[in-house]
Amino acid sequence: MTKPLASRIALVTGASRGIGYATSVALAKAGAHVVAVARTQGGLEELDDEIRKHGGSATLVPLSLTDYEGIARLGAALHERHGKLDILIGNAGSAGPSSPLGHIELKPWNDVMAINVTANFQLIRCMDPLLRQSDAGRAVFVTSGVAHKANAYLGPYAASKAALEALVRSWANETANTALRVNLFSPGPIRTRMRAQVFPGEDPMTLDTPDMAAEFIVPMCGPDWTETGKLYDYKARTLRNFQPPA
Repeated sequence: MTKPLASRIALVTGASRGIGYATSVALAKAGAHVVAVARTQGGLEELDDEIRKHGGSATLVPLSLTDYEGIARLGAALHERHGKLDILIGNAGSAGPSSPLGHIELKPWNDVMAINVTANFQLIRCMDPLLRQSDAGRAVFVTSGVAHKANAYLGPYAASKAALEALVRSWANETANTALRVNLFSPGPIRTRMRAQVFPGEDPMTLDTPDMAAEFIVPMCGPDWTETGKLYDYKARTLRNFQPPA
């Protein structure tokens, strides 16, 4: 039986843990060859073992996403090896400091923007030509409800995710008349290290696991997915349109 993503090339950032790890495994199970990007070599090797256990394959890329030239080199390497990219999962993110805005130094602000916004911009720049070479290029970026709620004491994270959403929606509009489909995925509260960092008093056992969320990301990566410029709200299990403020 042919797997739904057989022969497709999928690039996943933040692949060594959490939603990125779970999505990488799920994509591999569906037949995709996963190009797994993360800073930690050990985490990537654990991912590779898990993917191989399920009969899948992966290329491991130890890379910090603040190495913007490294992202460009990765794009060139993918072009040389595969000539295309079918799936891009922009998952890597930083929560940043949980403090009043007036107490936050410039460096941690810049660090959050570098990962959550600028790195994804560079990914779009470098992977857009490769995704257009696919017969059904698909891109999914992981966002957060804080982009709309603007939670107190999470200003850098909220601002960066709002910027990411605007960036991704602009790209979706630019590619609306192509075969490329570009969307956002909002997981809500998930049992991850980042969630524990931001909400340390929360009982993680009350939260859904990354594996559960990944099951809903995989269909957004398939050739038969037709929506673009939308946000999948995992908590509500609803694909949402963006609306102007009421």
